[in-house]
Amino acid sequence: MKLCRFQPLEFSAALITRDDTELRPATSCGLIEGERLREIRSLFGRLELTGRDWLLEDVRLLAPVEPSKIVCVGRNYAEHAAELGNEVPKEPLIFLKPPSSVIGPDEPIILPSISERVDYEGELAIVIGERLHLPGEGEDLRRYILGYTCLNDVTARDIQKRDVQFTRGKSFDTFCPIGAVIETQLDVASATVETRVNGNCKQIGHISGMLFPIEVIIRWIARVMTLLPGDVIATGTPPGVGPLADGDVVEVSIDGIGTLRNPVAAEGD
Repeated sequence: MKLCRFQPLEFSAALITRDDTELRPATSCGLIEGERLREIRSLFGRLELTGRDWLLEDVRLLAPVEPSKIVCVGRNYAEHAAELGNEVPKEPLIFLKPPSSVIGPDEPIILPSISERVDYEGELAIVIGERLHLPGEGEDLRRYILGYTCLNDVTARDIQKRDVQFTRGKSFDTFCPIGAVIETQLDVASATVETRVNGNCKQIGHISGMLFPIEVIIRWIARVMTLLPGDVIATGTPPGVGPLADGDVVEVSIDGIGTLRNPVAAEGD
């Protein structure tokens, strides 16, 4: 089942909501079935249809969630750790990206003028569906997963190396493209993640090759912080990371989910 957030390309008066200062297009949640999109009341809890539907060509897909936080796992593929000259971690290495870095499909990644090298990092992302904190030792954590999506952990590599820690290099606005859909029934064991730049394959990795599998990652994080519905966990990138340039188009694809596509532009363009 593929879930999404969207805006119709043409808005009727019924689809406009009033902000304190302006009228703005309403954002809706949807269930994609073939070439049609059926509106649902919420991504979380019991699935309820509203009775309205659209052709996919008549809507704009957005980032599929608005997370309170994005928790990332670093160096979760041994080959990626090696290509950056790092040791393989003995336990999950986590860091955060801010919600302000999130963009959706087809929105531009902006290259900040203060960085001389910005890299793509295609990843599988987990979307949390239920509140989770301090899970029990034998507890099955699959019930807390809403589904999976594509994510690009865009990184100002020169700033990351200069700062040593990850925060500044990972946190620029537009540095966390997510989407376009959430797949609730992904066969994680057989899925691969692939990153293409201008149509050329730059990364390809089997999800099964992660050093720390999904349940280990979720349990590790949930022992530190409360995970809320809509929170996103980026599970790490395979080898092959490299720079982006003004005018590039970067795509992250995962079997069973689809493709996240974003153009790249220099700051000020």
